[in-house]
Amino acid sequence: MKIVLQRVKKAKVLVEGKTAGEIGAGVCLLVGIEKGDREVEADYLADKVIGLRIFPDEQGKMNLSLMETGGGILAVSQFTLAASIKKGRRPSFDPAESPEQAARLFNYFVERLKASGLKVETGVFQAMMDVYLINDGPVTFILDSKMKQL
Repeated sequence: MKIVLQRVKKAKVLVEGKTAGEIGAGVCLLVGIEKGDREVEADYLADKVIGLRIFPDEQGKMNLSLMETGGGILAVSQFTLAASIKKGRRPSFDPAESPEQAARLFNYFVERLKASGLKVETGVFQAMMDVYLINDGPVTFILDSKMKQL
């Protein structure tokens, strides 16, 4: 699993012009699921997202987590994160998980985030979506479940 995490002042996702999910301050997650990803990867990344200390404390240092700030999470499925661009000029989506398995694991990941008690909103799986956000910083991180194995 791969996630592009952006700290935001606010974010929302529209599907066919209608708001599907919206948060105030917190994080926007673009979530890509690769073949072979399982619940253990989703658990690892959910814990990482919730506990990552990327929000400023009273001295302005990145020292607080979502749990400490009460920020929201907007999670958007993004299968293109699983693409390979190693050969040629057209992305290969062979590394991406099948839509059925990816939807199941994405929903599992979202439920793990919701179990934290934080506000969690999503887009619509496999829909064309317009994602709007105001970066806070900007602060952006790339999370990869493979990093756990290092």
